[in-house]
Amino acid sequence: MSHAADPAPYFQAHVFVCCNRRPDGHKRGSCAASGSEKLRDYMKSRVKELGLPDVRVNMAGCLDRCEHGPVMVIYPEGVWYGVKTKADVDAVLEAHLVLGGRASHLVLPDR
Repeated sequence: MSHAADPAPYFQAHVFVCCNRRPDGHKRGSCAASGSEKLRDYMKSRVKELGLPDVRVNMAGCLDRCEHGPVMVIYPEGVWYGVKTKADVDAVLEAHLVLGGRASHLVLPDR
């Protein structure tokens, strides 16, 4: 919830990519074991290539949606995505951060 006295946002969008790693064979799996670290690195380079200076891509610890992993969330909107490939990352970046829409086929279901 924002307040009138809040400062302007530092970033236009803040992207958190789960890079949590659980032991191999864990019943819930983990995003890092599903390749999230490489996808995060790719996303960071694509954001620069696309010239999106007010977008920050960060790694996150467990975002608790392991079964959908790798997962990411974009704020301030709070939209959650499941991304498994570089093509998925490109789709999210283009639809959400460049065009201001959503990559609806990758949006995670509500709780």
